This record gives sequence, structure tokens and C-alpha cells, in this order.
Amino acid sequence: MVEDSVDIYSIVVMVEDSVDIYSIVVMVEDSVDIYSIVVMVEDSVDTYSIVVMVEDSVDIYSIVVMVEDRLIMQPVCGAVINQNSPLSPSEGKSLKDEDVLQHLPVGTTATFYFRDLGAQISWVTVFLTEYGGPLLLYLMFYFRVPFIYAPKYDFTTSKHWVVHLACMCHSFHYLKRLLETLFVHRFSHGTMPLRNIFKNCTYYWGFAAWMAYYINHPLYTPPTIYGEQQVRIALIIFLFCQVGNFSIHIALRNLRPPGSKTRKIPYPTKNPFTWIFLLVSCPNYTYELGSWFGFTLMTQCLPVAFFTAVGFIQMTVWAKGKHRSYLKEFRDYPPLRSPILPFVL
Repeated sequence: MVEDSVDIYSIVVMVEDSVDIYSIVVMVEDSVDIYSIVVMVEDSVDTYSIVVMVEDSVDIYSIVVMVEDRLIMQPVCGAVINQNSPLSPSEGKSLKDEDVLQHLPVGTTATFYFRDLGAQISWVTVFLTEYGGPLLLYLMFYFRVPFIYAPKYDFTTSKHWVVHLACMCHSFHYLKRLLETLFVHRFSHGTMPLRNIFKNCTYYWGFAAWMAYYINHPLYTPPTIYGEQQVRIALIIFLFCQVGNFSIHIALRNLRPPGSKTRKIPYPTKNPFTWIFLLVSCPNYTYELGSWFGFTLMTQCLPVAFFTAVGFIQMTVWAKGKHRSYLKEFRDYPPLRSPILPFVL
């Protein structure tokens, strides 16, 4: 029990018996102390009910259930306790991490149902891994390390200047992503499922190796239709979109103060690269697509074009989801905006 002079809430923690459980630790954190309540239970029942008394000012994210010091579970839905007809988890309201008990539509007692999140990994770790891999893999092909091409080509360099330019652009792109992960992005969630790192790395690393193999191949031929003019135009498109993408990331970062999970409608700033917010909800994806279109035009390489197409499909899915979320959350959301492509998509 957490004693204080403020109002007290009773939380019933429902934990499903998916494994043999001998101890459940419920940790409730406030601004000063961490209270730990250890409850010994027997594994012969299906559901364990633990009543924990907490302050009404505790936010939802601070309530964590630890099972045998290895499973971490967070509340996924809450329901009002009713002695005549208690609600089931499927009927409860999904909660946000920043929800506060005193603001929830419950009485002095609320029920929280916890779901096992499984093994987790931080977003920063995933991003650094999935972006660092393509950077190193591409450079291995660029420097033609042994066992990639024929032995006579080991550590040789291409005679085509567009190959060197492509390497600089590719390296710049992923270095930018790594630095943004460390110093720009503010994540609304601290972790994601561990399996995501394998899925994401397979995607990014696999495509990077496929593209690099052909662009840096000794038999690679540069664009011949429009030649150097095509490469220069592609470079301008690539750099323009890289600056635009960075500008959008900075604008989005400034919408969320440090340590906050506040969501606001993004609007154009004094930076001209952000004016695209007038027309699209996710201009960071628009600029990202433009960057890879420029890289495709520059290299005139089929694997790059395929990577751009797959990325466009995935970013469209993300953009549509975020656009729907904006419309649902903000009634005054600008109606002129499209998810990713102005007036089109």
C-alpha cells in the first residue's frame, strides 16, 4: 500500500497464467519513490488477482508487472469494476502510457489487464543496427574486399566517377540517419519487440548488399542515355530531398518537448523545406522517396529502383496510418493534406 495524503485508488491487476508463476512483483512509481509489492501465489489457478493501492496521480506507464524478474508487462486496457456485471478485457478501454488515474472514467477501483510484451529492445538500438549495417556493407563492396568479386579485382577502384559519387551519397544518407537517431529523434515508445531487429536488418542489409554489388561491380556501366547531365540532375534531387527530410525531422522534434509524449499538429515553419506540410501529412516520407528516386536516376540500377518501389509502398502504408490518426485525434486537422503525395496519395 502506498500511503499519502492524496486520494487513493485500488487497482486490481489481472495476470494470465501462461507459465508457472511463483512470484509477481508489482512496481508502482511516483515522482519520488518506487514501491515494490511482492505477492506469493500458487500456480494451480488460472488467473491471479492482486490488489494494489496507488495514488491517483500515478500515470499508467509507471505501473509495471514483473514476473520472475524476466517478463515485463504493461497495462493494455482498463475497465470499471461493477459488482453486478464486471467487464472483460475485450470490453475495456485501451490506455495510453501518459494516462493518469484521476483522469480516467472510473470510480475508486479500476481493473487493469496486463499483456506479456515478450522480449523487448530499444528503438535506438534497432535504428543504429539497421542503419549501421548498410553503411558498412556498401563500403565493403565499394572497396571490393576479397571474396566478393573475382580475385583480380580485390581492392581495386572503379573508373566511373558516378560509382564514387553514389558511394558518397549512400554513405551520407546512412550517416545522417545514424546521427538523427542519436541527436534528433524523440521516440514515443522506448522499446519494440526483439524480433523487429531481425526483420528490419534483413530488409535494410539485404537491399544494401544487393544494390552495392551491382553498382560497384567491375562490369557496371553508368547512365548512357543522358550521361553526365542525368547524374547531375539526380544529385540535385538527392541533396534537395536529404535537406528536406532533415528539416522535417527537426520540425517534428521541436513539436515534442524533451521527456514529453505530447502530440500536436505539425505546421510549416520559417524553413521553406517545411512548407510542404501545407499539402501532406508525412513530408519526411515524401522527401525520403525523392532521395531514393534521385539515387535510382543517378545509378540507373534495377536493384535500386526495386528498393525505391518497395520503400514507397511501405512508407505509403505508414503515411496513411499516421494521416488517419491525425484526422481522428484532431478535429481541426487541415483537410487539404494528403498522406504522402500532394493531391494524389
